[in-house]
Amino acid sequence: MREIVLDTETTGLNPDEGHRIVEIGGVELFNHMPTGNTYHQYINPQRDMPEEAFAVHGISAEFLADKPVFTEIAQQFLDFIGDAKLVIHNAAFDVRFLNAELGWCGKRRLAPDVALDTLEIARKRFPGAQNSLDALCRRFAIDNSNRTLHGALLDSEILAEVYLELIGGRQPGLVLSVVSGGGGTADAGRDYTPPPRPRPLPPRGTEAEAAAHAAFVADLAEGGLWPG
Repeated sequence: MREIVLDTETTGLNPDEGHRIVEIGGVELFNHMPTGNTYHQYINPQRDMPEEAFAVHGISAEFLADKPVFTEIAQQFLDFIGDAKLVIHNAAFDVRFLNAELGWCGKRRLAPDVALDTLEIARKRFPGAQNSLDALCRRFAIDNSNRTLHGALLDSEILAEVYLELIGGRQPGLVLSVVSGGGGTADAGRDYTPPPRPRPLPPRGTEAEAAAHAAFVADLAEGGLWPG
C-alpha cells in the first residue's frame, strides 16, 4: 500500500480570496514504511506575501520570485502522488488549496476521499486534548526541535512519524518485502535492526528445572550418546 504524507504552505487561509500555495512537501510510505522517496517544491504565487503568513513559514515573496508557478509543476506533482492515499494533518485545508490550484491550471482535481486526515484520527484517540502537530510530537516523544517555522517537507517528515504512532507504531518486522510504487527504495525494511532491550528478559524456568536440565545433559555426555 502506497501512501504520501503531504503538507503545503500558503499565502493565507482561503483560495477563494486569492490565496495561493507557495510550498509542497511529501514523503512516500509503502506498507507504512518510509521509502526515502520525497517531493519538495517552492512555488511562485504571483502575488504578495501577507505578514501573517510570513510569520508562520518565513517564506518571502522575494525568495519565491524566481520559483516556478503552479502550472509548471502541476503534472510533476500529480505524477508523484499517482493513485496513492494522501496522509494530511487537517486534510480539508490542503486538499481545498490543491484542488483550487489544479482547477486553475486545467488539471484533474483530487477525489474527495483521496486524503486520510491525521487530525481526525488524533481527535478520536485523544478526545478533548490538544492535537496540533507539535502537541502530538510531545505526546509521542518525537523530536521536532528543528521546527522553528512551518516548512512543508519538514512537517511532512514529522507527520509521517506521528502518523505511524497514531496507527499503532511502526512494525518493521511485518514488512517482509517492499517494492516502491513511485521510484523509492525497495525492501525498505531490510536493513532495520531493532534496538537492544533496555533490560534482559527474566528467566522463565525454575531453579529445580534448571538443575534437572543440567543433570540430563551430564548423563548424555557420560553415556556417550553424542560423539566426542
